[in-house]
Amino acid sequence: MSSSFPDTIVIGGGIVGASAAWKLARAGLRVTLVDAGSVGGEASWAGAGMLAPGGEIVSREPWLDLALESMRAYPDFVAQLQAESGAAIDYRVTGGVDVAYDDAEWHALASRGEQQRALGIHSTVLDRQGLHRLIPLFDREVAGALFYPDDTLVDPRDVMRALTIACRSAGVEIREAWRATSIHVTQHSVMVASQAERLYAPSAVLAAGAWSTGIAISGAGLPPLPPAFPVKGMLTNYSLDPGVLNPILRHGHTYLLQRSTGSTIAGTTSEQVGFDRSVDARAVDGITSRVSDLWPWLRQHKPDAAWVGFRPGAESPGPVIHRAGDSGLWLSYGHYRNGILLAPVTARLLTEGILASAAPAQNA
Repeated sequence: MSSSFPDTIVIGGGIVGASAAWKLARAGLRVTLVDAGSVGGEASWAGAGMLAPGGEIVSREPWLDLALESMRAYPDFVAQLQAESGAAIDYRVTGGVDVAYDDAEWHALASRGEQQRALGIHSTVLDRQGLHRLIPLFDREVAGALFYPDDTLVDPRDVMRALTIACRSAGVEIREAWRATSIHVTQHSVMVASQAERLYAPSAVLAAGAWSTGIAISGAGLPPLPPAFPVKGMLTNYSLDPGVLNPILRHGHTYLLQRSTGSTIAGTTSEQVGFDRSVDARAVDGITSRVSDLWPWLRQHKPDAAWVGFRPGAESPGPVIHRAGDSGLWLSYGHYRNGILLAPVTARLLTEGILASAAPAQNA
């Protein structure tokens, strides 16, 4: 098999691109996956791993149905990945707790819960005893709390390790440190170029996250593509005893979650400052202050790590997951805070679309 002429080229080796590459290869296509750095080395490595539509969706947003479908698909997605890779994935349905500090916040939170239940996102009201049963060490007075029983945690670094193994086992050619500089679309093929090489295929998937539209893209009949951009977010880590925090704990966009190892992730910040990788001490202090206010017991501990990730934003009301006109280029970016959640459904949509578009040529 010539690695220069696969059936599909996937540009971007994050969780969205790698999941698509894996599913396409399992469907029988020859797939080359290219990444400018290392597979899973950017937003997927940095993500907390909350699968929690209740913390994100308040109204019938464009991607609501995709989020709920992907939640339902996740158990099989993880089970299949573990079976094919032999790698363990920390994946647990822990539930999530949202708290309100005062009566005004509680009124807003309770109203949000009612709206979400009408959308199919389930929650129940917690009294003081119920909250203490879920988080025995929770020691803050609150005006009210909601429990989202379906909220789930997954370690995205585990997922990426498993995806890398599963992709290779399925025959995906992985090229790391291969930066796509341009994409040119013709009637029958897509050319993807680096500074030193060109790859050709009948189809390609653009899944380079916040970097997607930084690649020069050309070709007759291509529609304008929604610009992609980075949203810088910072997270910190506390090394705690496993089991001190079972459910996700949230107040607004401040949250805490604990992996099975005891690693406890605290977040977050949100800034549109370009690809600035600096770890801002003031931002770390801000996160520490907010999570300590949320869970005062945590004040006896200090964060031992902090890092930056670039959420893949796009000038679009939802993630950009569709074919670029009638070309062989498929778009898959702009997942923002929900790339980890949406990876299974995105891979399904891309695989079905690419196979369907190739079917007439195969039957001719």
